[in-house]
Amino acid sequence: MSRVLGVIPARIGSSRLPRKPLQPLLGKPLVLWVWERARRMRFLDRLVVATDSEEVAEVCRGAGAETLLTSASHPTGSDRTWEVARHLGRGYDVIVNIQGDEPLVGADAVKAAISMVERGFDAGTCAAPVRDEEEFRDPAVVKVVRTSEGRALYFSRAAIPYGYGGTGEQPRRHPDQQLRHVGVYAYRPEALGRWVGLSRSPLELQEGLEQLRALEDGMRIGVALVAEAAEGVDTPHDLERMESRLRSGGATEA
Repeated sequence: MSRVLGVIPARIGSSRLPRKPLQPLLGKPLVLWVWERARRMRFLDRLVVATDSEEVAEVCRGAGAETLLTSASHPTGSDRTWEVARHLGRGYDVIVNIQGDEPLVGADAVKAAISMVERGFDAGTCAAPVRDEEEFRDPAVVKVVRTSEGRALYFSRAAIPYGYGGTGEQPRRHPDQQLRHVGVYAYRPEALGRWVGLSRSPLELQEGLEQLRALEDGMRIGVALVAEAAEGVDTPHDLERMESRLRSGGATEA
């Protein structure tokens, strides 16, 4: 079995939802919902919250979470995860980036991402079936196309694969090939160091997706299939919707 270090990046600044990690869900900070779910994943040998905010760090330490105060200058969660790996990652086979804004993150998705690294990919992530046409066309939902062996070919905010049906025809729908990206990443430590050491690439800048930097450099990203994608919290509307979902489900604890 691989030794796995789990990292939850929790940046205090967010243009769409200020002070995101501390936003309350049923009275509990968002970041603690994520940490409490992740700490029950027994395949994680160590779990660290990585933040640029002393306030977030104090909240997490108060709940019993191991916390590392990291640089405020990191442009991505991968960069913040790499800082933790450099300080604490010795002896771990896999580093996992568990996004701090997904309070319903599933153990199956995290384990599936790890499995792709264990199969030999530089990094592993997940995808789930697109639920409907609206989601497929939504640029906020990242789509991915992969090979039959699971290697990522491309990630995009556009509706891919297109479903070309001939000149003048409407695109043909192929629901079994329409996949939305699930934002959990696992990496071999050396691959993570290579990833964050790369310059931001043209496609990354155009799509606003950091994983394209790795693909453009020839890195192999494995994409595992899972049944569904956990919803994230990026906006005040997302926060309200998540709170309603948790309340209607009778969930008072993560």
